[in-house]
Amino acid sequence: LESEAENQLSLSSASCPGRLMRCIRCPVAYHTGDSCVAAGSVALTHHIMICSSHSSTKRNGLLTSPINVGWCFLCARGGKLLCCDTCPASFHPECLEMEMPEGAWSCSDCRAGKKPHYKQIVWVKLGNYRWWPAEICNPRLVPSNIQSLRHDVGDFPVFFFGSHDYYWINQGRVFPYVENDKNFVTGQININKTFKKALEEAARRFQELKAQRESREALEQERNSRKPPPYKFIKSNKPVGKVQVHVADLSEIPRCNCRPSDEHPCSLHSQCLNRMLQYECHPQVCPAGDNCENQCFSKRLYAETEVIKTDGRGWGLRTNQALRKGDFVTEYVGEVIDSEECQQRIKRAHENQVANFYMLTLTKDRVIDAGPKGNSSRFMNHSCSPNCETQKWTVNGDVRIGLFTLCDIDADTELTFNYNLHCVGNRRSSCHCGSDNCSGFLGVQPTSAVVMEKEEKLRLEGKHVHEYFCFCCGEGGELVMCDRKDCPKAYHLLCLNLTKPPYGRWECPWHDCSVCGAPASSLCDFCPRSYCRDHEAGALTSSSLEGRPCCSSHNPISPLGSNSSSTKPRRSALSPVSVKEEPEAEAGQLASE
Repeated sequence: LESEAENQLSLSSASCPGRLMRCIRCPVAYHTGDSCVAAGSVALTHHIMICSSHSSTKRNGLLTSPINVGWCFLCARGGKLLCCDTCPASFHPECLEMEMPEGAWSCSDCRAGKKPHYKQIVWVKLGNYRWWPAEICNPRLVPSNIQSLRHDVGDFPVFFFGSHDYYWINQGRVFPYVENDKNFVTGQININKTFKKALEEAARRFQELKAQRESREALEQERNSRKPPPYKFIKSNKPVGKVQVHVADLSEIPRCNCRPSDEHPCSLHSQCLNRMLQYECHPQVCPAGDNCENQCFSKRLYAETEVIKTDGRGWGLRTNQALRKGDFVTEYVGEVIDSEECQQRIKRAHENQVANFYMLTLTKDRVIDAGPKGNSSRFMNHSCSPNCETQKWTVNGDVRIGLFTLCDIDADTELTFNYNLHCVGNRRSSCHCGSDNCSGFLGVQPTSAVVMEKEEKLRLEGKHVHEYFCFCCGEGGELVMCDRKDCPKAYHLLCLNLTKPPYGRWECPWHDCSVCGAPASSLCDFCPRSYCRDHEAGALTSSSLEGRPCCSSHNPISPLGSNSSSTKPRRSALSPVSVKEEPEAEAGQLASE
């Protein structure tokens, strides 16, 4: 569940499609079904409910407080504990690496809006009894005499294993059962037969529910693999926030010199001035009127295309008709956002490890994002040898982006264009276009003799050019690049012991001493090992390769030989890498032509 308290829309799974049940008292919403709806919510209709956060259960005139466990959820030991005010969770402040707060405090799960849900195995505290395993049940599926018992919003029935009793309970008295709980509790003393039976039943039921969930997820994944990921189809660009779409007055629209008597006025092979300057004609201004053939954007004269599943490159777009060079294929449509919103979306995607972007730069301060909303053009893949290109046209006073063919294209051919991607932060993504001149990475110019000459010229001029292979393992793939001036090194995330790319300016471990972390003065030329002035004595020797320095991990006679560790992954040589942050305004931008 990704929600904060009651301040925003809550969804159990961002990728789970379906209808929503919305709370009438707050912005919270869940997908219909036991796997998403929070236990204790009261359904008023099929799409309206009162969510479990609005409990008014009282005892002695006061709202009931949770019963917290007497051990830390992280280290399982007792002592001075920090207790959640919403659920039974307890922690040592030192385990959370924080000071003991003053006043009320909620755990991270409660702050994130996570709630118990139906068909979940939990531990329940009832009266003077011990914490007991039970399953949360949907009120509609329990016996009628249990349904008639007194309960309130936020209360839900649980089925106790072992004794097979029912009882109404709330979030303050339950916490989730996890897979190894049975083994942990079995080792304790004073376990009677009923409790032992309850542990066995809970373990079996937990595995049943786990198998059902995995089967359901596998089926959903297989079903999703047959159709494109969901998005909202729109026919024209939609401005977001303060972004405005300019509409020109008729007097501002240029008039071309075409004549109505021409066979194909304003066509691709005509001498239309507007077409040459990439202006679309207006029917009330163009001399050809409705016969004008330079109104492809306004009339949406798109080529007949189809979304297809490609081999190794996800979804793509294929033409169902033959196209000639220069033909208009489709308009790139999406939400029009400003630079600030673009940076926020890139940052959120970076934090959530989202790798797919659908952003094209429209103007200096406006970007088209076809991720959440767009048309079929969003499925066009990148290629280092594309058959289409993007062009910026002025339509009725505003700039729009169209995709045009670069060559004659046969029917049933996949349509591609060069993303001209600017790297987001330090990340470089692999290219799988399969072209003969493929550079191997998005945002890197296709490989050719001319390009190689340009790169050599850039190196001679002192420009920053990064390597295409990981400095640790020597292999290609998705790489993060060092931001230090004149450092060409790039690395796999796994080789750096990182789980996601660093955000903002980042310098690779080659520049820090491998012993103490101080700034390095001596560097190994064959791996990221380096040493400061205090530790460089005897650490490096001259190799047979032009006298380049190498560390003890390499054979100086053959530092790149098969016995050298430089040809193998050297992840153990790196300590956890520190990540430096920069303000949002300094983040990388994603752009296309």
